Formats: sequence, C-alpha cells, structure tokens
Amino acid sequence: MSERLLTQQEIDAAVEKTRAEAEVYVQEAHKHAAEARHFDVMNEHVAALVQHTKLEARMQAISLAKMEREESFARVSNLYNHVYHFDDEVNDASVSRCINTLQAWSRQDPKCEIEIVINSPGGDIMPGFALIDFILNLRSKGHKINTLALGVAASMGAVILQAGDVRAMGPNAMILLHEGSMGAIGSYAEVTDRVKLVEKLHGRIWELFASRAQPLNSHTTVAVLKKLAQRTDVWLTSNEALKMGLVDIVQ
Repeated sequence: MSERLLTQQEIDAAVEKTRAEAEVYVQEAHKHAAEARHFDVMNEHVAALVQHTKLEARMQAISLAKMEREESFARVSNLYNHVYHFDDEVNDASVSRCINTLQAWSRQDPKCEIEIVINSPGGDIMPGFALIDFILNLRSKGHKINTLALGVAASMGAVILQAGDVRAMGPNAMILLHEGSMGAIGSYAEVTDRVKLVEKLHGRIWELFASRAQPLNSHTTVAVLKKLAQRTDVWLTSNEALKMGLVDIVQ
C-alpha cells in the first residue's frame, strides 16, 4: 500500500503546530530564566542581609565592651566610691561644691561611708565652719565620714580635718596651725567689733582642736594650742600631729 502524500494545508498546519509548541517552550524558558534571576537576586539579598547582621552584631559587641569598660571605670572612680577631693582654698565656692556633692551622696545612699581628702592652703573661717557643721550633721544621720590630709592641710584646712570620724594624714603630709588674719576698716567701734568676732572664731577653732585631741593626748589643751600658735606659724608633720592627738592615724 503506497503512502499518502501530505497536502500543503496539512504541512502548513503541522508547521504552525510546531511553531506554537516552540513558542510555549521559549516562554517556559524565559519564565525559568526569570525565576533563576529572581533566586539569584534573593540569594544576593540574603547574603547582604547576613553580612549586615554580622556587622550589626560586631558593632553591638564593641558597644557592649565599651559600656562594660566605662562601667568598670565608673565603679572605681571617686564619685562612685564617695571619695571627695577638697584640693582648693576654703571659700564660699569650694565649700558649696563640696556640700552639694556630699548632699547628693547622702540622698542617693543614706548612711553611706564618705571620705574627704584634704589638700588645701586654708582660707575663710565662716565657709569652713559651714562645711564642718554640715559634716557633723551628716555624721549625726548615720554617715561615717573620714578625713584624710594629703600634701598640706593648712589653717582652715586643718580645722576641717578635725570634723571626720577618723582623722588621718599621709606620712609626708603637713598641717599648719596659726592665728587667723583679718582686715578691718571703719570706726573704732566697727574695728573693735571685728576683733571680738575674730577672737570668738579663734576660740571656737582652738576648742575644736582640743576636744578632738584630748582623748588621745590630755596635754593638748586650748591654752597650749593658743600659746603654741601665738603670732607664729606652726607646721606639724604627720607624726607630730599624731603625738599631739590632732589626727588618729598616719597612713
């Protein structure tokens, strides 16, 4: 039986069908290619996200380490441990700074222990007594306040030293005792009143020294101190001050 030859119409139909199938395959190929490109983009995005996450983690680790260092430093700082360095002249400004700091510590940590390190050339009597009274008030509220002279505690600085529960000096520190100085301008009555005031303040200073010294050395009386410092500067080493009872320990 002989094969039948395809008509032109059948050939054209077969070609069209093949072309249509090929078009479908091409479209499928484009679709797969687009999906592949999408996955490539997604992979790049994920890789970038992973890299960003690693960078963020590293930055957080660095930040945490910095915070830990800062916290560690803060925990050994004077402010954190309630150590105040009074290393200025005794005047309204320096006393105000000291009182404000001590008050803040007292409110933040009631009955905490406080150390005042004194390295001062002295200064004004009235601001000095204001600080002394404030220290005594804090002690009455349960705070233990120790004073330590390093370098020099001169004049009013030596008086403030007496306000501590424990009065200490460095082995090379010095304290200075002397009569206070004054200036007076005005009428005879005004000058006389000024002299009387200074005499009262002197008396209070010697009484404060003697009251702290006599439990350790009964010979350190007001009369002895006044005679010792009359019209002269008296410099005492730490061991001399300890012997007189003007400090409790040398450290």
